[in-house]
Amino acid sequence: MSTTASRTNVRDIIQQHLPELIAIRHDLHAHPELMYEEHRTSEVVQRELKNAGIEFRAGLAGGTGVLAHIPGEANGKQKAVGLRADMDALPIEEETGAVYASTTPGTMHACGHDGHTTMLIGAARVLAQLAKESALPRPVTFVFQPAEEGGAGGEKMVQEGCLSGSVLGPPVENMFGLHGWPQIPLGIVATRPGPMLAAADKFEITVRGVGSHAAYPQISADPILAGSAIVQSVQQIASRNVGPLDSIVVSVTQFHAGTTHNIIPGTAFIAGTVRTLHAETKELAKTRLHDIATNIAQAHGCDADVQYSDGYPVTRNDPEAVEIFNTVAREGLGADQVQPMEQPVMGGEDFSYYCQAVPSCFFALGLIPTGQTTMPSLHQPNFDFNDDALPIGIELFCRLAIRG
Repeated sequence: MSTTASRTNVRDIIQQHLPELIAIRHDLHAHPELMYEEHRTSEVVQRELKNAGIEFRAGLAGGTGVLAHIPGEANGKQKAVGLRADMDALPIEEETGAVYASTTPGTMHACGHDGHTTMLIGAARVLAQLAKESALPRPVTFVFQPAEEGGAGGEKMVQEGCLSGSVLGPPVENMFGLHGWPQIPLGIVATRPGPMLAAADKFEITVRGVGSHAAYPQISADPILAGSAIVQSVQQIASRNVGPLDSIVVSVTQFHAGTTHNIIPGTAFIAGTVRTLHAETKELAKTRLHDIATNIAQAHGCDADVQYSDGYPVTRNDPEAVEIFNTVAREGLGADQVQPMEQPVMGGEDFSYYCQAVPSCFFALGLIPTGQTTMPSLHQPNFDFNDDALPIGIELFCRLAIRG
């Protein structure tokens, strides 16, 4: 294949498919599915791959993951370029008012995975069309994964051999993935080498005391009082235990206790998350959480059980993969549309598991509509993916696949 010719044709081919792809995105948005329940979404992906004549394997990573592959030139690159999309939605009641709003009560695509899935479907369509004209310069593997929103579907895809060549196609050499970014204007993309997103852990603290009538607190060991002191004190891990130039977030997001107004309960439950960029900071946070909770509880005559669960690791971009992306993006979009991400973001991503397996690059795709300075953010009930970003993401996926 002439790489120059294929690059020239990509944008035109995308425009041919765009109306149908927007309809697919709206259909996915109207039918959101939570992690490991993406059966309908997986069927849509499989239907589109079949219609495009692309070989695939389904039923992966708990049943809904799909791996697809287009071969490359027989004498070309032997390892594949990997492209990834996540498919799951969130347990949020939608408030967008869109005509294609969620038809599933309490569930919506508040993180843009409907857009991610559509862009990878679009890239598969375009690359399949190009491959019919002449072989692609390198094999391309498409990873449609479930359960990014806390279920580590990416880890399961890696564990099941989706990058190793044991499921379909040759081993993957580099992985590329994207996320719609509602803090960046449409048309702009950004990434950075090294840590881009944080490790995302969770903790649960059960405070056990002695309950009593609320009128007689002196005979209780009040777990609400102890728990309140714990909540205040764990916030000081960031301000008093970690250096000001390091990065850590400790957020308490749940506090449950009691059954009515006149009873001091026997237990209180606290939960939250810890976000870090460095392993030593994570270990410090884990130790301090345990010490703060147990000792404050003891000071209040209570006991505390602390459970700390490791979550997604740091999403750490490979410098050479980042340079590949930046070069391709500058050529395709223009140098002024490619910006460095100056600082990591403390959100978490299970694209991190691909980063651990092969040299990878995760990048942000701007979503703020033209003429606006802001838009609803991720995980908000009025967030909706910007359809105008679809052709940009598709083009970048395609150019990464057919680069020289």
